[in-house]
Amino acid sequence: MKAERRDESVFGTPAAIAAQVEAQIRVRLGGQVSDLRVVVRGDGMALQGHSRTHHAKQLAQHVAMEATELPILANEIQVA
Repeated sequence: MKAERRDESVFGTPAAIAAQVEAQIRVRLGGQVSDLRVVVRGDGMALQGHSRTHHAKQLAQHVAMEATELPILANEIQVA
């Protein structure tokens, strides 16, 4: 089934969606991802930030998938 364009009145503004996803990632992962930013782009989102482990990067992605129906277009969390 192809994703349909989201209606802001039902799903919230892009900024509100991003803030909600960021908050949920912070609650679930604590400080494992620093400089976290979720960017809503069209019909999806990108995760940005820094992590010390690939595991934390992957966990952030799973939390984001649980938080909203928007697909993740890119996980740009850098591991260092």
